[in-house]
Amino acid sequence: MTDPVILGLWLAGGAVGGLIYFRMVRQSAGLLLSGRRGAPLLGGALVLLRMAGIGGGLFLAAMQGAGPLLAAALGLLLGRHAVMRRAA
Repeated sequence: MTDPVILGLWLAGGAVGGLIYFRMVRQSAGLLLSGRRGAPLLGGALVLLRMAGIGGGLFLAAMQGAGPLLAAALGLLLGRHAVMRRAA
């Protein structure tokens, strides 16, 4: 595959990762603040899961070079923008 195709795939992967990550932020915040039994523990587990997931994805992108890392980070920001836009 050519470089633009690979960068496009990393951009798309970052956008999907951003959508998942920031939706999980909303879910974990709701769980941490709810008064239901066991919900804060599940919320804390979601925090660790989302941090490990995004860290692993960005680590894989960094292992491929600066271009894929920047594309994945830009995709992450695009995913954040989409989630925040839906929230407003």
